[in-house]
Amino acid sequence: MVPALAVASALRAEGAGVEFIGGERAEAELVPTAGYPLQKISVEGMSRTNPLLAVRALGRAAAAVRRARSLLEELAPDAVLGGGGYITGPVGLAAVTLRIPLVLSEADSHLGLTNQMLAPFARRVCLSFPIAGRRGPRYRVTGRPVFAPQEDREAARARYGIAMGETCLIVFGGSLGARSINLAAVEAFAGEHPGTDTGGQGAAETDLDAGMRAGAPHVLHVTGRRDYPELAGRELPAGYDLREYLDAEEFAAALAAADLVVARAGGSVFEIAAHGRPAILVPYPHAAADHQTRNARWMSAAGAAIVIPDRELTAPRLAREVAALLSDRPRLEAMASASKGLARPRAAMDVADELLGAAA
Repeated sequence: MVPALAVASALRAEGAGVEFIGGERAEAELVPTAGYPLQKISVEGMSRTNPLLAVRALGRAAAAVRRARSLLEELAPDAVLGGGGYITGPVGLAAVTLRIPLVLSEADSHLGLTNQMLAPFARRVCLSFPIAGRRGPRYRVTGRPVFAPQEDREAARARYGIAMGETCLIVFGGSLGARSINLAAVEAFAGEHPGTDTGGQGAAETDLDAGMRAGAPHVLHVTGRRDYPELAGRELPAGYDLREYLDAEEFAAALAAADLVVARAGGSVFEIAAHGRPAILVPYPHAAADHQTRNARWMSAAGAAIVIPDRELTAPRLAREVAALLSDRPRLEAMASASKGLARPRAAMDVADELLGAAA
């Protein structure tokens, strides 16, 4: 939803009216909160393992196309933007059959199934990353649309009670959270891990633990909804700020306040880059087409991030990597500069321009 809402904001700034068609997931809360009308259709993802669920999904998709056609006839839009995912399928197909100009936006480093199917009928396909085989006038690399970064670092730190001279680490996964990161972070920075790791490094890790405690960073840990009740029940030290969820504005402020980010490597890598933050990325190993690993390598190849495979993530490893970076200010600054160099601040406006051009 972040790219879609960012483009909507850019369109609104140009005087365009925007309406959303979506389902019952994140958009049901985020779109009305952002002040946009939301029309709902009922559709679900296609199961690749359960034939009965696949048949049910096809039936719902057929009904959703009829519903989408009815909505588009009523709304009479000048153009339609598909943000990828299974909601885009029936709405995009309805737009094509009604001869309404269609623009697609792909947020990941591979073209999703829905966008693959609709791409031949789209006026333009806006890509977050260059994708092999997707070149020519139909495709344009715009970057992933995100909201404008929070620029006032002092105000952002004041919002979270972080002194300007204090080191801040932000940890997050997705809306549900990332359990491996959540557990490793609490053990590494809340003083709960045993200080041991593989390879007979117990004494070295114990020394590291002492060093981390002596100069412990302020930790802003966004757990997601799934793990928050469990982690909130633990005894956490002062300076360990555990949050279940941050909205878009709060999240931007958290990135502005941070010195270092520990996160998954989904679409948030563009928000990290927009704020020019160095990162330790732990890609989700089961992401479609392993796109999170590709996202993480995109940042690491530029010198903006360190990548830890999920299977290799431990509390001592995380504590060691964080301590090494926070104690090496020149390296941290170089990574921050590299991160900022990856930002695409015009992405939302570029996608909006494509949509306005198609409408014209």
